[in-house]
Amino acid sequence: MEIKQAEFTTSAVLRSQYPTDNRVEIAFVGRSNVGKSSLINTLTNRRKLVKVSGTPGKTKLVNFFLINNEFYFVDLPGYGYAKVSKVEKESWGKVIETYLLKREQLKKIVLLVDCRHKPTEDDIIMYKWIKYYNYDTVVVATKIDKLKKSEIQRNLKVIKDTLGLQQDDQLLTFSSLKKLGKEELLQVMEETLTEAKD
Repeated sequence: MEIKQAEFTTSAVLRSQYPTDNRVEIAFVGRSNVGKSSLINTLTNRRKLVKVSGTPGKTKLVNFFLINNEFYFVDLPGYGYAKVSKVEKESWGKVIETYLLKREQLKKIVLLVDCRHKPTEDDIIMYKWIKYYNYDTVVVATKIDKLKKSEIQRNLKVIKDTLGLQQDDQLLTFSSLKKLGKEELLQVMEETLTEAKD
């Protein structure tokens, strides 16, 4: 799949603010500073489609981007940023869970984890949420350019074991810096769109 067109559509907190045109949605979620904005920019070949913030935890809204005039990328708030109050963390959690609740247009969730670190408690909770709401998921280990090749496989096993990935879950690797894993992730998305049409 080639992304030729990508544009920001709307930001939302409430369900009533979500798009109502029933296009397929692919959502991205991960903890703050995992490289979510950079990954979406890399996939869409747009350097500034999603603002890459120097301050983690900036995204507090659900942001919708129309892709190829056909489907949406949905950027969910980053979680797990330590310097945020408990009340604010809970409000982000509600924003994410509100979106996940019975969103029929949502066909795939891309869960980003940092390949350099063991998944956090927040990552585990997020993965369990995705499974609880019965969504297809692909887990993407980001920032692989920061590891030696010999470390990557070992770290992927830690990610699999810590999250308790199921057999039908996909685990891909990605580097926004070197554009590694881009084609594989776009291929997964193309398959999702094809299945949604059937």
